[in-house]
Amino acid sequence: MTKVHLDPSPLLYPTPAVLIAALVEGRPNCMTAAWCGVASSSPPALSVGIRPERHTYRGIREHGVFTINVPSVSLAREVDFAGIYSGRREDKSRLFDYVYGETENAPMVAECGLNLVCRHKHTLALGAHDLIVGAVVEVMAEDACLTDGVVDAAKLDPLVYSGGTGVYHGLGEIVGKAFSMGKKKKMA
Repeated sequence: MTKVHLDPSPLLYPTPAVLIAALVEGRPNCMTAAWCGVASSSPPALSVGIRPERHTYRGIREHGVFTINVPSVSLAREVDFAGIYSGRREDKSRLFDYVYGETENAPMVAECGLNLVCRHKHTLALGAHDLIVGAVVEVMAEDACLTDGVVDAAKLDPLVYSGGTGVYHGLGEIVGKAFSMGKKKKMA
């Protein structure tokens, strides 16, 4: 197996293509982010890399809450639009329907099967992007995305992004059961 040296870059595959939403100037605004992940399981927290000049970032700072919305593959065109155009120039409050749960000032994208409401906990300036850490305070899921009360990735059909090639993907086939298939592996 031949390895080739590449320039340093944040190449993880795949990354989720999520919609980050916040209230900005009294209207819901969303942006696409692919640099989003789990920061802690207990207490639950997520992190997302956002450029400080982004319009949505302003709403996060202003209200201290934001949502991470997981779109399905069927929303790829709208997700791409939300990433191309700034809320400063395009009124993205009309791109999706927004709903609210118990957390004031935290718009959730109604069309997304999974919505996670986060309260801003920490910001770490890292260069081009700031890492925003949010405590998950509310989770909403479409019942059609659940199996036995748990979010089912196949039913959610999340959109994922491949940064190196610049394309969106869906999830592939199931490979095996986590925390189970490795038990069958024998070390030599």
